[in-house]
Amino acid sequence: MTRIISGRAGGRRLKVPPGETTRPTSDRVREALFSALDAAGALEGAWVLDLYAGSGALGLEAASRGAVRVVLVEAARPAARTARANAEAVGLPGVRVVPERVERFVASAAAAVEGGWDLVLVDPPYAVAPEEVDALLADLVPLLAPGATVVVERSSRTAAPRWPEGFTDVRERRYGETSVWTARC
Repeated sequence: MTRIISGRAGGRRLKVPPGETTRPTSDRVREALFSALDAAGALEGAWVLDLYAGSGALGLEAASRGAVRVVLVEAARPAARTARANAEAVGLPGVRVVPERVERFVASAAAAVEGGWDLVLVDPPYAVAPEEVDALLADLVPLLAPGATVVVERSSRTAAPRWPEGFTDVRERRYGETSVWTARC
């Protein structure tokens, strides 16, 4: 069972996309990640971009904890439908689902928002090559607000992301098979 951990929608259950094409972030990892983001003041009033959203659990957790605008980007149609259903069921304002390839969305005019994104969550399928993640991080730079936080979740067997110039305070946390890297722009 996947659920919203805390905030206005805390405890609400979320559906998981059918099949084995997505890998939901465990409650344990989400709780640790969002506790750290909360403590850093990265959520309240934030504009959040959730890339490779799957069920939408990461973005919806951010919305539950005070983010004012959340965009969930997911290319797989069944997962995008699940994310949309979860967003409707949770009923938090400011959440939008974009059924599009992450790279295409980031390159589009729709990705550019006034002031930039405050928090970007990047949780690609483990099969996505590290070079693709590195290229995506470079493409995100002009879309970020000053001081933005970027989080990358990958397999612990995967090399750390190669952060573009200008990122600092890079931290890695391991949770069994999952590693989470956080950096500020």
